[in-house]
Amino acid sequence: DQLGRVEFVNVSAQDVGEEFVDLSARAANARRLEERLIDVLGTRTGKLQDVLSVERELARIREEIERLDGRMRYLKSRAALSTLSVTLHEPPPIVGDNPGRSIVAEAFRRAWRNFVAVLAGAIASLGFVVPVAGVVGAVILLARKVRRTA
Repeated sequence: DQLGRVEFVNVSAQDVGEEFVDLSARAANARRLEERLIDVLGTRTGKLQDVLSVERELARIREEIERLDGRMRYLKSRAALSTLSVTLHEPPPIVGDNPGRSIVAEAFRRAWRNFVAVLAGAIASLGFVVPVAGVVGAVILLARKVRRTA
């Protein structure tokens, strides 16, 4: 309150706690299923097609575990990265830059500076305007001369 007044507040957040707990439970279940499939694969003696089917399911479960672990790592890193942005603006001074001068004198000084800047800009633009005007004038005179002779 001593620093000034708040002009704008924007608060946004994403609660990822519930998603993280869900992902952890799903990953734990997938790991248990993976262990059971490995046990089945180790003790199973049967057709080649049955073994290949178990291996395909094992690969699918492993892929799911890696995807869940990756998402959990992402959520952990997002939780570690928090940003707080604060922008402060200093209010403009009521009096001029130089203490002791009146506001009116400061206004005249700024007006004079602006006038000189506009005048300097006008003089600088003459370097472009004069040659262009000369070319345009020459084209107009040439066009009139051609019309008269025609």
